Amino acid sequence: MHARFLQPDIFKVTCGAGAVTNTFTLVLTVASQETDGFRRFLRSAKHFNYTIKVLGGGETWEGGDYISPPGGGQKVRLLKSALEDIQEENKVILFVDSYDVIFSSGPKELLKKFQQAKHRVVFSAETLIWPDRHLEDKHPHVREGKRFLGAGGFIGYAPNLKKMVSDWSGADSDSDQLYFTKIYINPEKRKSINITLDSKCRLFQNLHGALDEVVLKFEDGRVRARNVLYDTLPVIIHGNGPTKLQINYLGNYIPNLWTFETGCTICNENLRPLSGLQVGLTEYPVVVIGIFIQQPTPFVTVFFERLLNLKYPKNRIQLFIYNQVKYYESHHEPHVRTFLEYHESEYQGVKLIGPEEDIDPVTSRNIGFEMCRDNIDCEYFFSIDVDVVLKNEDTLRILIELNKPFIAPMMTKPGRLWTNFWGALSADGYYARSEDYVDIVQGHRVGLWNVPYVSHIFLIKADALRTDLKDPDLFESATLDPDMAFCSKVRNKGVFMFVTNMHTYGRVLSTENYQTNHLHNDLWQMFENPVEWEERYIHENYSKVLKDAFIETPCPDVYWFPVFTDVACKHLIEEMEHFGQWSGGGNDNRIQGGYENVPTIDIHMNQIGYEKEWHKFLLDYVAPVTEQMYPGYYTRAQFDLAFVVRYKPDEQPALRPHHDASTFTINIALNQVGIDYQGGGCRFLRYNCSIKAPRRGWALMHPGRLTHYHEGLPTVEGVRYIVVSFVDP
Repeated sequence: MHARFLQPDIFKVTCGAGAVTNTFTLVLTVASQETDGFRRFLRSAKHFNYTIKVLGGGETWEGGDYISPPGGGQKVRLLKSALEDIQEENKVILFVDSYDVIFSSGPKELLKKFQQAKHRVVFSAETLIWPDRHLEDKHPHVREGKRFLGAGGFIGYAPNLKKMVSDWSGADSDSDQLYFTKIYINPEKRKSINITLDSKCRLFQNLHGALDEVVLKFEDGRVRARNVLYDTLPVIIHGNGPTKLQINYLGNYIPNLWTFETGCTICNENLRPLSGLQVGLTEYPVVVIGIFIQQPTPFVTVFFERLLNLKYPKNRIQLFIYNQVKYYESHHEPHVRTFLEYHESEYQGVKLIGPEEDIDPVTSRNIGFEMCRDNIDCEYFFSIDVDVVLKNEDTLRILIELNKPFIAPMMTKPGRLWTNFWGALSADGYYARSEDYVDIVQGHRVGLWNVPYVSHIFLIKADALRTDLKDPDLFESATLDPDMAFCSKVRNKGVFMFVTNMHTYGRVLSTENYQTNHLHNDLWQMFENPVEWEERYIHENYSKVLKDAFIETPCPDVYWFPVFTDVACKHLIEEMEHFGQWSGGGNDNRIQGGYENVPTIDIHMNQIGYEKEWHKFLLDYVAPVTEQMYPGYYTRAQFDLAFVVRYKPDEQPALRPHHDASTFTINIALNQVGIDYQGGGCRFLRYNCSIKAPRRGWALMHPGRLTHYHEGLPTVEGVRYIVVSFVDP
């Protein structure tokens, strides 16, 4: 259960099965809710076998926060009450915050450093004075280090602490910092209670005002924080004030959550296994998958194919689909409609918001969340933008099993350091690169990472949506974009946003230059999204052509190899028929001089604006085969003519013998003999060699001049399509 109120019966938490190093050391902290930060605190305490007593369970917090004016008096009241029950004179008490605190070392080191301070009470120290700057001159000077008191952490003997808080009678909303500061700057009280500051951060490290001083120290399979200014190793790290992002960063490693020797040590903790559940029954948690289409996006058909392939029972999935591509209303509607027509009945339920409803993107996100909140059976909301390429079919299962309130799979863009998360934020709340960002992106550090920003895809527990994240304005801000506003509010609610790179999950498409003026716009994505283009349009066996010589020689110096998928062939045919301006098979003003020796009924690539893409295709997928099969010849894949030819019995059934105006020619069959047409093929007269059963998507490559005089055999039924390119004329 996320962020629930702590109940009185769990006020005392003894962490760890082993004996506490010093039985006279007790850690007191205040926590009214079980947040991600509190769980992190307890985990670090358990790692070092501290004994923890939690104060304030069951109470509503009235002590303010770091954003609001000074508060914290509630902590003093609770501490005063707890100390009344402690009678041992030699009992050492550590009092610290919890939500933004982690332990970096154990009780033995803590007690040793406390005793070395030779005072009965030691407070953490800060660079900045707060909340009353007018008290600066009254603080005693120190020879070296920080001179201002920090109330977020102190350690002392019980009698001295009792004396220190004995005069407290303030309100819960009063300032604990100011209360303790006034005691410290009073020479008599400071001497009477015997208080000093941990000026060189040997016990406590407050991060506010000291971010440049603190680095991670990896050594001998252990990781902790090091203060480089004083060359000290603090025991307790406190992300006080506006340093929550920095404590989150340090908390990804300390104490030993990730080291170079062990990798991630917590990735297999507190899991929710799904492997033993029976598919088709009601054992799997119900998930609402929110799909958001907010702009024209390539490969939407592929997105829905991958959604179908998710390895998760569809009867435990509800779909929320938002398709609001304004000014392009019809662009993605056929994709959504086709998907639902064939597959809607497979899912537990579907809610669709289309362009006609004119719902803005922010409202759509809230509606999707409400769909999960209102369904008592919903346990997760899985948000996916349509530009996500979800390659890993197990993604949803993996994220659920990791059992975090908020978790995202790391997504990348090929050849770039871009991902769907930010490792840090700049001062104005925008992107900044964390020290570990590149290592995480490149897979040198693998694990679970608490980050300040994620986008495009994430899984969130319904419990979090119904409690901490129940506000209707999560995506709204006067200054921030909706995704940034959302992440800011999630962080401020104390919900950790984890990203995992433990598996390869997929990519995010580039949509910046996506044009929508063609029938199959994805064909034009060779430059913007080359990986997706290749997966969609290049034959699955093409890689074997170069690696395994997966190539045939049906006639002398004629090479036959797979290059296009069936989808590529279908899209090229449909694109040409959609364009519709087929030549007449006679004199051709598209060609310089207007004369063509052996005219065909065709459409040129430059007529549909595809010449740049075709040139890249020749360079990337044809030139390597040419150079392998014709040793010593290197091509730049120049071409004057590239066109799709249409053969029909009543139009142009065949082509008379001819040479091509090329060094070599590429001829790719776009449809299938025996299914789409009868007859057809190519005959090389010099060798009396015919290829009468061309395979769809396979390319014939042959010399164009002198030796390979050839003809197109008659198509006797149906329609035959080929794409031809005269290369290096």
